[in-house]
Amino acid sequence: MTRGRTPLSLAAFAFALLLAACASKEELYVERPIEELYNEAMDALQTGKYDTAARQFDEVERQHPYSSWATKAQLMAAYGHYQKSAYDEAIVALDRFIQLHPSNRDTPYAYYLKALCYYEQISDVRRDQKMTQEAKKTLDELITRFPDSTYAKDARLKIDLTHDHLAGKTMEIGRYYLRQGHYLAAINRFRYVVDNHQTTTHVPEALLRLTEAYLALGLSEEARRTAAVLGHNFPGSEWYVDAYELLEQKRIRPQETAWYKFWEGDAEPPKVEKIETDPAKKESWFKFW
Repeated sequence: MTRGRTPLSLAAFAFALLLAACASKEELYVERPIEELYNEAMDALQTGKYDTAARQFDEVERQHPYSSWATKAQLMAAYGHYQKSAYDEAIVALDRFIQLHPSNRDTPYAYYLKALCYYEQISDVRRDQKMTQEAKKTLDELITRFPDSTYAKDARLKIDLTHDHLAGKTMEIGRYYLRQGHYLAAINRFRYVVDNHQTTTHVPEALLRLTEAYLALGLSEEARRTAAVLGHNFPGSEWYVDAYELLEQKRIRPQETAWYKFWEGDAEPPKVEKIETDPAKKESWFKFW
């Protein structure tokens, strides 16, 4: 009989321990003055204890959800997550802040900080550019919603950099297609850069690669028209010189700096007939336009 009652007694004892543990945990959440909680969180933030700061800012909101400081604490908790590179947690917190406080004076900063969370994760152009696209999307939204905010100017600068990064990725793919002899696929990539990333540093090369792809397909008129656009918009660039050498089959600078130094594989360099030294003759082909 005694043995039969033992399991029940042990279960009751375990349950009592569980209740005691729960009670001890609840004792950790004693309500404290909001000023004390918020200042402790700020001290942790300023001393680089970002994880602690984020938890303490969350505690401000938990204990005093209807105070004005609770709203500020939501944003500061997200900032703490951002500082410790917990970008996913920061983005979730910022999305919540934006949803709950769309007209708050700090909402432009919330958009900006969210964009930075993506921006900090932008990878090499050889990798997937999802983070670049998300950064651009958030920066665009910031500028659209708050064009006069103090963060809009820097957002515009960062948008230019995201464009340049996305164009670089497209150029990498286009160059691969060109080396493989997939000229139509390459043309589509280079045209996309020219049409959609006009302010980036990749446009001159895109025009040169278009010229090369058109020539490879036997479309000499298209090649000359593209080279003309390159010459008109970037007359002093190395890409313009490369296009001239490619079209005219004439080398006007030392061979080691010619256009084909950029290429790998078995592609044959352009045939060199002579080195033109007369500047007027160098530009004669462009007068066609």
